[in-house]
Amino acid sequence: MLRSLLQQTGLGVLVFGYYHRLSAAQQAVYRQSDALTRVALPRPRALVAQVLVLQRSLQAGRREQVARDARRLLDGLTEHLEVPRVRVNVLAARPHDDWGELHGLYEGAEGRRLACITLWMRTAKRRQVVAFRTFLRTLLHEFCHHLDYVLYELDDSYHTEGFYQRESSLLSQLLPGRGRRSRGGGASNA
Repeated sequence: MLRSLLQQTGLGVLVFGYYHRLSAAQQAVYRQSDALTRVALPRPRALVAQVLVLQRSLQAGRREQVARDARRLLDGLTEHLEVPRVRVNVLAARPHDDWGELHGLYEGAEGRRLACITLWMRTAKRRQVVAFRTFLRTLLHEFCHHLDYVLYELDDSYHTEGFYQRESSLLSQLLPGRGRRSRGGGASNA
């Protein structure tokens, strides 16, 4: 299915369909992003315990605790990667409309002290706590947008195949033995 969403360019790069609507400069940034396939954490084991703490607080459904634990995990990630910190807000039920549900949102630091990641911990319609793996993947997805700007210094953060590979590389390091499921591509609500 992923391959059907992707097209081959003359450069040997697989791209999502929106690639051809980008300017030449944007396509160059897209290709840069696509070439980056892994985020190497220097000491991932040091963060695994924090991931498990986050899992327990999410499963208990305590929003304030989930926010604190997500912030601690992000603080550990930013410290390990030596990048600027990012704030995190955890809200209740996901916003939704005819376009679908919003899982997460990244807002850059422009005009504020810190960039901000907003996540929702409950499904839109049933208001159930989301599955932990989904929540963690969304958190890492938004964190990858942060890395695109502050670590890789890209002019934009596109949902490229490389972007999804970076997200998966973080997941597999933080959930050893449980994080190696590939992600479907395409445009994301996040």
